[in-house]
Amino acid sequence: MKAIIYRDNGDPDVLRLVDRDLPAPRPGEVRVRIAVSGINPTDWKARSGASGPKHFPEVTPHLDGAGTIDAVGEGVDRSRVGQRVWLFLAAAGRPTGTAAEFSVVPAERAVPLPDEAGFDVGAALGVPALTAHRALTVAEDGPRRLRPGALDGKVVLAAGGAGAVGHAVIQLARWAGATVISTISGPEKARLATAAGAHHVINYREGDPAAEIREIAPDGVDIVAEVALGANLALDMAVLRTRGTISTYGNDGGRPVELDVMRNMVLNTRFQFVVLYTVGSEPLAAAVEDVAAAVRGGALPVGEEHGLPLVRFPLDRTADAHRAVESGAVGKVLVDVAS
Repeated sequence: MKAIIYRDNGDPDVLRLVDRDLPAPRPGEVRVRIAVSGINPTDWKARSGASGPKHFPEVTPHLDGAGTIDAVGEGVDRSRVGQRVWLFLAAAGRPTGTAAEFSVVPAERAVPLPDEAGFDVGAALGVPALTAHRALTVAEDGPRRLRPGALDGKVVLAAGGAGAVGHAVIQLARWAGATVISTISGPEKARLATAAGAHHVINYREGDPAAEIREIAPDGVDIVAEVALGANLALDMAVLRTRGTISTYGNDGGRPVELDVMRNMVLNTRFQFVVLYTVGSEPLAAAVEDVAAAVRGGALPVGEEHGLPLVRFPLDRTADAHRAVESGAVGKVLVDVAS
């Protein structure tokens, strides 16, 4: 089979297309013929060494992807052969991700993909959708699970609604019944956030965004899903309701975070930091179940018309795909694996 590998951390040029033997699934595992591989910022950070040195002599990158199960290991129901699936955390704690024609993963990391959902949808789930689920289910006064109606009466602020996680936050929050506000930086990203389902979009670079949000939500925002905590904290604090939650999954721009302790004490603010690697098995399993239900309900479409443009590369141009993600490409960067 063809696979992308790297043996040393570094820039995208360390990625190489090679031939490798077809892997065999071990007990509890499935082998998936990959159709589409999805790239997230965490993938290039792992490759570059920004998130720490690699743990295996050779690594095939990418956590997310979609394809069809073609073999199963001992202990896995053989009826799963031929099942269309989406993969999550494929390369977490393992040397082989989805940037290959075949990938072997624990059976629970291969989730059935409905026939009406394309492989592009499947490859775009994983990190973004599961992160968004976690961000929406940690509030003191909020639900631990998502379903239609779970967020009725709640106001969610999706910072950076044109990004992959922000897009999933908008879609899942709307599916669950929330009023969704998204902050964006310009007209094109406003169009994307609106296409994703945001009820209101606010340009944080113009006028008085806090006043605009307060006009929509006079009592304040229940949950902020935050991608740039240092840069946006002042705005978040200006619109957060008492006992509100700021769920942080990134600090784009790297601006230092300075907390007004007394103000947060008075508000009883909850800060939740989110990363999937250490979220724990129970919240992760719940997120997978709820995201799968949302997919079955048609709540997580992708593509330009749904607010998440797709940027595609063939497998032999995976290095270029990484460059696109690193340079901040708008939308979801996908690698087409199956010919």
